[in-house]
Amino acid sequence: MTTLYIGVMTGTSMDGLDIVAVSFDPLQLHATLTLKFEEDLRTQLMALTLPDDNEIDRMAVAHVALGKMIAEGVNRLITEHQLDRSNIRAIGSHGQTIRHRPESGFSLQIGDPHLITELTGIPVIHDFRSRDLAAGGQGAPLVPAFHQVLFQHESIHRVILNLGGIANITMLPAGQAEKVYGFDTGPANILMDAWCERYTGQPYDENGNWAAYGQPIRSLLDRLQAHEYFSKEPPKSTGREDFNLEWLDEQLADWQNDVDYDELENSPENVQATLMKLTTRAIKKAIYRSKDIMPTGEVYVCGGGAYNSHLLEQLRWRLRKHEWSVQSTEVLGLAPTWVEATAFAWLAMRFCEDLSGNLPAVTGAQGFRVLGSMTHP
Repeated sequence: MTTLYIGVMTGTSMDGLDIVAVSFDPLQLHATLTLKFEEDLRTQLMALTLPDDNEIDRMAVAHVALGKMIAEGVNRLITEHQLDRSNIRAIGSHGQTIRHRPESGFSLQIGDPHLITELTGIPVIHDFRSRDLAAGGQGAPLVPAFHQVLFQHESIHRVILNLGGIANITMLPAGQAEKVYGFDTGPANILMDAWCERYTGQPYDENGNWAAYGQPIRSLLDRLQAHEYFSKEPPKSTGREDFNLEWLDEQLADWQNDVDYDELENSPENVQATLMKLTTRAIKKAIYRSKDIMPTGEVYVCGGGAYNSHLLEQLRWRLRKHEWSVQSTEVLGLAPTWVEATAFAWLAMRFCEDLSGNLPAVTGAQGFRVLGSMTHP
């Protein structure tokens, strides 16, 4: 009998729900499914990422709605792929992050795990971040421990770059498990998607074509890079609380008041190109900070940004000096879409086996911890 774990992930971009059924030793994907959010639920979740009125009631309604959606998705995955429910040991459900405040000791994810268990009959492992936070960590990023197990190489330096709403890296020095570390580098799709939707009506910039049409604005880029997050030393993590469309609008207004510009320079596609450069510069800086340990190597990209061909071209150009290659995790056997959902299936497995799921060198926690809590059928 093959023991299966189901991983469920919704990211900062809130573009949908990724669900996988996997087994481990060795890793094998048995089934996958992506569900798009209904627009009303997505709007509710987006609104909850920033302070507003009546938050507790609105959060509770979204908590239940997302729990139902996750349960329906898991049941659909099982039915469509004819999985044996008795072989599924647990569901690892990350939930949707609506507030991430590690400086205050909390990170809040919603998507009612009790409802998921009730509707699927399967144990649910959830609330993965709280134990790391309680141990003094950032509670994020959590995927580097999985990256290490799956992707670290004995003789080749590797970087795993996740381009979701927020970009994060995992540095994997060849054959040096004790020197693995990672952190959030800053915004990735979170700003580019929002800006693209505002001006084109499309939820994202397909292949980065719109950004490729524009030219980065140097003075605006300098202003955006002045955000205090970029100068912080790791361990560090971030989210919509720091980088959102309202923040971008404020930066644009201040920039327009401080500099001379013409309407052509201020075109929306030039702002989009600037946002892409903001992302790639931060990633380059993050990778090059380890040049003494990892002078060159391989970058493998996962997350939705892995399908942005212009962004990947820009990364290759920026990393050319030290001859870093840039390609998708697909070549390592796991498609970019499924890496994070698989990571939370792995974290569920680690919980069930009473094994740690965090990397203290990444999160800053005081030690290794078993992550998560369980709801029983």
